[in-house]
Amino acid sequence: MAADPLTPAVSDRICQHMNADHAAAVLAYARHYGGLSAAGSARMLAVGPEAMRLEVDGTTVEIRFDHALQDSEDAHRTLVTMLRALPQEPQAS
Repeated sequence: MAADPLTPAVSDRICQHMNADHAAAVLAYARHYGGLSAAGSARMLAVGPEAMRLEVDGTTVEIRFDHALQDSEDAHRTLVTMLRALPQEPQAS
């Protein structure tokens, strides 16, 4: 199955999925890649070839990717890679 180009409709689909199913990851992107360590809430607004746009505590923040995304599959791989690269928080005992 071919990957979809990053159209506005595909961006909306990615954002809806991330906000509904991976809200903690979106907040982690804001805290780490956005440099907003005290962020309390974050929503993904858009995913484009060059950057993702988040709303963080009511302010729009752009987080640039390390390469231009080619399609929806590239967006998926890149978002997963970015999340896996984050430092792991210590687990409570």
